[in-house]
Amino acid sequence: MKIIIEDSESFKFFTGEGQWSAVAADGKPYASALHAYNVARHEPIGKFNIAGYVVQTEQIVNLRAGRGTGISAAVV
Repeated sequence: MKIIIEDSESFKFFTGEGQWSAVAADGKPYASALHAYNVARHEPIGKFNIAGYVVQTEQIVNLRAGRGTGISAAVV
């Protein structure tokens, strides 16, 4: 399982360097959910999910939610 960051409003996955992809398999993997959470908190996004991506079945499991430094689309 890969630990990845998902923008919970656009449903895109963080690939690194401020880039996002609609494909979960492209998401940048993190060593732990805590590490991914700490990275996501400092990204210019609104709400996010830390997700586990099961490569074999392409299943996504939400592990934790949070908010980055950006403004949520729901607020705008």
